[in-house]
Formats: sequence, C-alpha cells, structure tokens
Amino acid sequence: MRLAGRRGKCGSDTGALTLSYVIIVPVFLMAVMVIAQASLWFLARQAALAAARQGANAARVTGALPGAGPDAAVAFARSAASGYLLSPSGSTAATIQIRVTGQVPSIVPGLVVRVTEAAQAPVEKFAAP
Repeated sequence: MRLAGRRGKCGSDTGALTLSYVIIVPVFLMAVMVIAQASLWFLARQAALAAARQGANAARVTGALPGAGPDAAVAFARSAASGYLLSPSGSTAATIQIRVTGQVPSIVPGLVVRVTEAAQAPVEKFAAP
C-alpha cells in the first residue's frame, strides 16, 4: 500500500528551493554591487569635474601663480571627495585647462575604475579705464 502524500524517488523535488536560492542570490548580490559601483563612479566623476572647475577658476585670476590651478584642484578633491575619489592629481598646460584624475573605490572584486575630468576657462584680463 502506497501513501498518498509521498512520491517515488524519481519525482522528488527535495532541495529545489535551496538550489534556486543558490543560483538567484549570488546574481542578485552581484547586481547590487554593480549598481553601487556605478553610483560611486558617478560621484567620483562629478567630484573630479567640480575639482577641475575649482582649479580652473583659481588659475584664471590675474596674478595667479603657475601652480595655483592644479594645487587648488587637488586640494578641493581631497577635501570634498575624500571618500569616493582616491588619489586625485591635477595637471595643467599652457592654457588654463585643469585635468583631475582619480581612482574610484572598488566594490566589485577585481574591478579598477579610473576617472578623468577636465575644465578650462579663459584668463581674466582687465583693461585700464
């Protein structure tokens, strides 16, 4: 006599829910980490652009020292974006163009993301009245 609630060995679905969790949970966690990494990239990019603009504004004033732009950009990046823009550096050329480069903190293992943003501005020239 066979019990009504039991299946044979071939029709058993014991462990199917656990198996589906083993497949779904890592995919879900990876998706959350990728979203968080993209958010950090966006924040670092915006911070690098703001630092570059700050450096361009500092370098374009009359009588500014040659290194004023990059110094102001790096100082701004270190103070305003210390948590999500690692190792900022600034550079300038003959024109007032400040480029800020940094590395985004990695949430996804093995992923290295670098950010580079630039800003340029004309030099202020005052005419005598």
